[in-house]
Amino acid sequence: METPLWIFLIVGGIIMSAFMALKTGKEERRIEFEQIEREGEVYMERLQKERAERAERRSFG
Repeated sequence: METPLWIFLIVGGIIMSAFMALKTGKEERRIEFEQIEREGEVYMERLQKERAERAERRSFG
């Protein structure tokens, strides 16, 4: 019995869709990680600035 061509097209579409979903998910995780890294750096810079300001106030006070 011969399998119709449209069955192969559907299976190929499913495989391609799964591949694209994995690829997109990986890219989104990378972008999210980079954003979290940037937010962490901004937070750490703010903490260091506040510590420096406190130390400066103590030395004058």
